[in-house]
Amino acid sequence: MSTQLRRAVASSYLGSLIEYYDFLLYATASAVVFGKVFFADLDPALATVASFGTFATGYLARPLGGLIFGHFGDRLGRKRMLILTMSLMGVASFLIGLLPGYAQIGSIAPLGLVLLRVVQGIAVGGEWGGAVLMSAEHARSRRGLWAAFTNAGAPSGMVVSTLAMSATAALTSEADFLAWGWRIPFLLSIVLLAVGLFVRSRVDETPAFLAASKEKRRRLPVVAVLRDHPRVLMLGVGVGLAAFVVQATLTTFVLAYGVQQGHPRPEMLNALTLSSACAVAGILLWSALSDRIGRRPVVLAGVAAMAVFGFLLFPMVRSDSGFLLVLALVIGQGVIHPMMYGPLAALYSELFDTESRYTGASLGYQLAGLGAGFAPLIFAELQRANGGGSTTPVSWTIAAFCLLSAVCVLALRETHRRDLTPEPGVPAAAQREGNRG
Repeated sequence: MSTQLRRAVASSYLGSLIEYYDFLLYATASAVVFGKVFFADLDPALATVASFGTFATGYLARPLGGLIFGHFGDRLGRKRMLILTMSLMGVASFLIGLLPGYAQIGSIAPLGLVLLRVVQGIAVGGEWGGAVLMSAEHARSRRGLWAAFTNAGAPSGMVVSTLAMSATAALTSEADFLAWGWRIPFLLSIVLLAVGLFVRSRVDETPAFLAASKEKRRRLPVVAVLRDHPRVLMLGVGVGLAAFVVQATLTTFVLAYGVQQGHPRPEMLNALTLSSACAVAGILLWSALSDRIGRRPVVLAGVAAMAVFGFLLFPMVRSDSGFLLVLALVIGQGVIHPMMYGPLAALYSELFDTESRYTGASLGYQLAGLGAGFAPLIFAELQRANGGGSTTPVSWTIAAFCLLSAVCVLALRETHRRDLTPEPGVPAAAQREGNRG
């Protein structure tokens, strides 16, 4: 493992951890805090739906971030964009920690929350593609494993964010936590930002981008993606959709659902922290396996398992057993979801040419990410519509998304043996055919 690859992997992992600490901290807060702080004038059930609605706006903004930063990342380089995306995320999260609630400034509070959430979405939308490519394009072998460190940053960020929120909740009273305690984890973002920028500044630009930058470019990256890879882009979106729906179900909707079913908030946060820690190992292990047997078999096994497990998840959560609660989240988030999610980092990188890879990978991943933004909102509305009764419609919805992803996986070619570094003087289309052969 070369020094630059080691730095690239460390930078991608740490950067992803920080970005998702900020982004998913919002998810935790939307489930347990924001409904009371920013939507205090609404019925509790509607406040939960409204809170998840602001959560969804971040996911709506992610494709825009992928498009903007993907364009400049393909034209100017991966590294420059990653410095900017990290800075945007850190500042937006810090400002959320300073934002007054509804009781102080009325309707301006939720509007400010939505605006800062949009900035978060744009930042994380641009971050993922560049972070993945920094590892994938530096790697000469075991690309699935090294690229997966970026995806492992998501549950790592969840661990850190839930620990920060749990510690703050444990050290403050219920009233103090709602009044000001929840703000502390958001304000700490500025410290993480300083650390992340230092690490990221020490990584060189990727060899694949440097090689591609010597070639004359005739088209905009987004035009290249939409003209050369429209089918691949749409199939890529479909492949990742189920993974994101399940991610949001396990980290956001189940958290709110468990509290509604009588589990104490600290118990839910502790279970989420443990399952997120298990997810880090699961992502790396399943991604390493995908280097050996291919991306498709691992992802297919994951969506098949989750389609079944979706019907067991909610009965386990609503039981009175803390053990079954932990087991449900560990199996779902720590074992099955990583099969669906871990290989996506390398898979999206391998679907596109170097000159448009940042744009293509970002668009595919972030459009699929819309599933995570809307799943908690849809599921919360389903629960409200039937009076908080059966969760069977939620389980069937999860199974339907898993079926869609399975069909899309089967329609794609296997990609794990593709060379990401362009050959000088060889057209991209010819190189694609050579890689397929």
